[in-house]
Amino acid sequence: MDEYTEKDDARAVIKNKLRQCFDGRIVRKDLTKKIKEGANVPVYVLEFLLGQYCSSDDEDIIAEGVNNVKRILADNFVRPDEAQKIISTLRQRGSYTVIDKLTVTLNIKDDRYETEFSNLGIKKIPISEEYPTKYDRLLCGGIWCIVQLEYEYVEEDKKNGSPIRIRRLTPIQMPHVDIDELKQGRKAFTKEEWMDVMLRSIGMEPDALTYREKWLLLIRMIPLVENNFNLCELGPRSTGKSHIYKEISPNSILVSGGQTTVANLFYNIARKTVGLVGLWDCVAFDEVAGINFKDKDGIQIMKDYMASGSFARGKEEKAASASMVFVGNINQSVDVLLKTSSLFDPFPPEMGTDTAFLDRIHCYIPGWEIPKFRPEHFTDDYGFITDYLSEFLRELRKEQYGDTLDQYFHLGKNLNQRDTIAVRKMVGGLIKLMYPDGEFTKEELEEVLQLSLEMRRRVKEQLKKLGGMEFYDVNFSYIDNETFEEHYVSVPEQGGGKIIPEGMCNPGQIYTVSQGRSGMLGVFRLESQMLPGNGKLECTGIGSDRGCREATNTAFNFLKANGSRISGAISTTTKDYIINYQDLQGIGMTNRLALPTLIAICSIALGKPALSSLAVLGEISISGTMIKVDELANVLQVCVDSGAKKVLLPMTSAADLGTVPADLISCFNLIFYSSAEDAVFKALGVE
Repeated sequence: MDEYTEKDDARAVIKNKLRQCFDGRIVRKDLTKKIKEGANVPVYVLEFLLGQYCSSDDEDIIAEGVNNVKRILADNFVRPDEAQKIISTLRQRGSYTVIDKLTVTLNIKDDRYETEFSNLGIKKIPISEEYPTKYDRLLCGGIWCIVQLEYEYVEEDKKNGSPIRIRRLTPIQMPHVDIDELKQGRKAFTKEEWMDVMLRSIGMEPDALTYREKWLLLIRMIPLVENNFNLCELGPRSTGKSHIYKEISPNSILVSGGQTTVANLFYNIARKTVGLVGLWDCVAFDEVAGINFKDKDGIQIMKDYMASGSFARGKEEKAASASMVFVGNINQSVDVLLKTSSLFDPFPPEMGTDTAFLDRIHCYIPGWEIPKFRPEHFTDDYGFITDYLSEFLRELRKEQYGDTLDQYFHLGKNLNQRDTIAVRKMVGGLIKLMYPDGEFTKEELEEVLQLSLEMRRRVKEQLKKLGGMEFYDVNFSYIDNETFEEHYVSVPEQGGGKIIPEGMCNPGQIYTVSQGRSGMLGVFRLESQMLPGNGKLECTGIGSDRGCREATNTAFNFLKANGSRISGAISTTTKDYIINYQDLQGIGMTNRLALPTLIAICSIALGKPALSSLAVLGEISISGTMIKVDELANVLQVCVDSGAKKVLLPMTSAADLGTVPADLISCFNLIFYSSAEDAVFKALGVE
């Protein structure tokens, strides 16, 4: 059986199960796609209509339903360039039904509610108080509706009123979902089948995605199913970062990058009305680089809200449950960002360097791993009607699954309180999305836990880079309650772990950690060669940097003056030496490599390799005076991240160990040296 047939059969199985368990709540997504191309309305608007007219397997009924939907959109959907034509038709007929996005405001002066039609372009249309009372999201951000309008010109109202009246308004969303029906229906599907159904429900074709890409797209949905969840996704353009928050759910709102206010986002003191966070399940910010608060205290209030789900305005403290999402574009490679700044660099400076703000972000999706969407990434198969999907996600917000991990696992000691909250929220969110019936195996839970730890660790890695030792504890792990085995979870793009390899290296090969020209700490590898000659030193890999050349000359001159004290076997007159410097993390060459250079030359000259998994720290002056390690705690953190298990450290740095967390010190075998010669002996294991 070929691959195409297998996929085709798998689709048929899923379709039959959907028909049996969710009949009337599914739609063929290619119908949405075809009509969407000619109508600039959100997906949930189209599928609201398709669900009414195309709920059948009969191709004739579907074709007739599609034509009805097209006709309704052609007749009733308001295109901005045809707004005046529709208003004229309304005047001539006396009544007309439109599909438009409506926003309601309270006119305090006249004590009445007034409506603004987004595409129709008309404002201050009176509306009955029952609608904003019943559908409070009309009051902030607006929602799409089907509206029956009337036109009646009254001479007495000429100065004060509008001839246009709203006869009836119907929001385009489902009023109620039976969550027990969903849970029961889920039992009919395997994990892989349900994952495909969920992805097709948001318009994606899982057959065009890798297994990891499927999970990353599902993680985008956590803010829709989890209260007060803070998510960030930065990546290349055209990967659909904002699509789900703009098109898929009528319960989320996408705020375009630009100036915003505390009153709009949180609370309007003058009107005593809650802002977006109180009216929507999810508030997403598009193009984070452009976020700008008009109010000085805006970011502080946002930090308070992201941490606790509440904020203080005036004399009161308000609570809300909306999740916060930050999406934006990374315009350079991730490798460059990691070497020169941080993965939060696209944020405005007042956010991207504020560790207190960034620490409140629970999850960072690696947007660079998600492919740029092409036609084959969009499904033609069946999925849930978007209204049904968004409403059962909303119902699931009422349930808590964060403690499910306690059945089989507990979290490692390096996760602090904020890390634990973030991981539990993610575990709970993914369980709701994938196993809403609460039935899963230990292996399935472990998979969810590993993803959650990775997404939070990505945030913590950048905090460590920006905030130093306050955020040293990035080595996240979980422990099996049965076997007590501890498992560590890494972040793919960080590398590390294998930069300093286990086992003996070749003679002449030394690893060190130092600060590069960029100001960041990084790992450098020195490799030396020895040739017959007349005592020359040649350096490669350092370019034209004068500081680096001076450091190598310092090492060689010290060897010339003190070679006999180290070993009579080292000649600086009949042998030439070549040192190659490798900047393993691209942070720019450093000029503090004299001691590692000395050890590398001695290693090749004596034919003795350095100790396994060793990082050489410290420096010497031209006279051989020891120079202690700056930022010792941060340097040791880089060592452990890079795989070092032994650290050669100058005795002058011993006093600084009090600034290093005990957990970090316990990761190494610390080897102290009291002089340059002592450093050489101990690095090479010479008695």
